[in-house]
Amino acid sequence: MASNSWLPLSAALLLLLIMWAMRCSGLTVDPPEDLAVFDPGHLGRLKISWSPPGRLINMTECSVSYHLEYFDTYKNSWSAVRTAWSTYSAQFDLMKDVRVRVYTMLQGPCTNNAMVMSTNYTELIQTPPSTGVRGTEVQDFICIYQNLEYLECKWKRSPKMPANSQQQLFFWHQELEQAVECPKYIESHKHRSGCNFTGNPVPQFTTINFCINGSSSEGPLKPAFMSLQIQDHVKSAATEKLHLQTRPDKQLQLNWECPAGRIPGHCLEWEVEHLMGTDAKPSRISTLETNLTLSFSDDSARNCFRVRSKLHKYCAEKSFWSDWSPQTCLPVKPTSPHELK
Repeated sequence: MASNSWLPLSAALLLLLIMWAMRCSGLTVDPPEDLAVFDPGHLGRLKISWSPPGRLINMTECSVSYHLEYFDTYKNSWSAVRTAWSTYSAQFDLMKDVRVRVYTMLQGPCTNNAMVMSTNYTELIQTPPSTGVRGTEVQDFICIYQNLEYLECKWKRSPKMPANSQQQLFFWHQELEQAVECPKYIESHKHRSGCNFTGNPVPQFTTINFCINGSSSEGPLKPAFMSLQIQDHVKSAATEKLHLQTRPDKQLQLNWECPAGRIPGHCLEWEVEHLMGTDAKPSRISTLETNLTLSFSDDSARNCFRVRSKLHKYCAEKSFWSDWSPQTCLPVKPTSPHELK
């Protein structure tokens, strides 16, 4: 019992000694100075910089580091990082406020090797510029990485967008020095409605920033900024052919092959849709295999199948379902209106 009560007491005494030593020496820890946020033109990847507090510039007995916090609007929470540098780059949504704050941390002989953080912090809140005709930003922006082969992004025009407006898409990732424009636009009704990146590969497992802006007779359009990692936007190709047969033991054996392309077979999960008879509702079965065996009791009932796939959670955080495969049925007969569409 004596040892249990002695431990917190000794820790408290040590803390009091450190605080007393700092008071006696007149040492206080000020927050950093000259906090600033710069936009290097990377469509949301901003550079944060600051200077050490003036009273610590000539201090050599202790090491100085910093505790940086910035509000991540994508996660709706604060993120934090500790660094010995006075610069840091972070991802922000340029359509929302940029909020950062930074503390000074001190450790070494001057603090009896205890980590001491400044009580106050330096904070910066930067609001997005109110540029562009209100309500003209694009809608329903979506990117699909088709079978890990080419990327295609599409969007819809705002109803408030002037008829004579011209839209432009720019993108940036870490392999580019500056943002570049869409290599090939997709047009719909004589208006730009998407961008095709075929022949212009973009890196996986890194953030890609997009900006769609434009001009019109009423003034510049309101820009829209988006960020994504393309490995989470993959849509696999459809399976081309199913193999279905009956076995002597009253079993239906269904087999199929992975679609051709760059997606590894072990990254795919499958959904099988099964329709038995003409009036029943189709059932769906999930599997990680490329085959399925089912029992059947009615030799005369017609069984129809189709499959689709997507990347499972072990290869990507999210993905799109592929299109359905062509339908395969036993017994074979002409397609009826009751079958899968």
